[in-house]
Amino acid sequence: MKQRYDRRQFLQTMTAAGIGAGLTASRPLRAMALSADPIRIGIIGCDTSHAVAFAKSFNKDVPSPGLEGFRIVAALPEASPDIENNQKRFPGYPEELKKLNVEFVSSMEDLLAKSDVVMVESNDGRPHLRQALPAIKAGKKVFIDKPMTASLAEAIEIFDLAEKHNAAVFSASSLRYMEAAQAVSNGSIGKVLGAEAYSPCALEKTHPDLYWYGIHGVETLCTVMGTGCVSVSRTSTADTDLVVGVWDGGRIGTFRGIRSGKQDYGGKAFGEKGIVELGPYKGYEPLLLRVAEFFKTGVSPVTREATLEILAIMDAADESKRRKGAAVTVASMFERAKKRKRKTSSI
Repeated sequence: MKQRYDRRQFLQTMTAAGIGAGLTASRPLRAMALSADPIRIGIIGCDTSHAVAFAKSFNKDVPSPGLEGFRIVAALPEASPDIENNQKRFPGYPEELKKLNVEFVSSMEDLLAKSDVVMVESNDGRPHLRQALPAIKAGKKVFIDKPMTASLAEAIEIFDLAEKHNAAVFSASSLRYMEAAQAVSNGSIGKVLGAEAYSPCALEKTHPDLYWYGIHGVETLCTVMGTGCVSVSRTSTADTDLVVGVWDGGRIGTFRGIRSGKQDYGGKAFGEKGIVELGPYKGYEPLLLRVAEFFKTGVSPVTREATLEILAIMDAADESKRRKGAAVTVASMFERAKKRKRKTSSI
């Protein structure tokens, strides 16, 4: 059984380390005090580099400020049998996690017993509803990595179930937390009048086109434009996607998905007070800081509305492709998803 410190022991440790009395402790002592009774994180799915990268950040001897007091302790390994690249990478990632002292379990029951909070890290969005459901029913806080699901209907289902079971869920791409994108979102250039974003956009036959990798650029765009996308049109070739969204008030945002040549993440935002570049991308820790805060508070930094609109925009882009570039309303994607949810939901 896991030995846990009571509050008095924890405070005594903090005081001994020079914390709580206005003193500055050495980094090792500070880390020891803040992780005396860590919040235990369980991972579901080990077929993505995110699982390893996140464990390296949370499980460091001296975590970055804001990540103290957490530890990834257990993992339930899963990998999608019909996604070739995931199968190729899968054996390596669990081995790396073992080196980070992550225990592997064989059942969801074991994972939940050993974890206070859960991160769904499968690269495949299709099983995310199934994977997240036991933790949601247990009332745990759940972070779901991108894509939240492989369908808008299932993402709606997750949010509905979280509300029903008094659980909290949060899903986002790490691109949302690029410093420049956050600054624009917080008003650095006044009202955003338009934006363009770009990212790699590899396709995966098991997922709607943009869900697999284009989601990074779409989320960048939505971070600075906010909610309120009305319609979407898409032009698609073998090497490139160009998605044009019209937001309320006639604002226009575009996403360029790149499948050849130099690939990177970034964009530009056009505002009342200035024009700024969106980038550079500096890695996962800005996202993990939000995940850590979410695990403490149970309050997602991204609303249900904003999360679902990203998926609806990507669905509308697929529908526009099927209609040879015709504009498709975001509202029609929500209506379609709600009908599908009613037909398939049995939870």
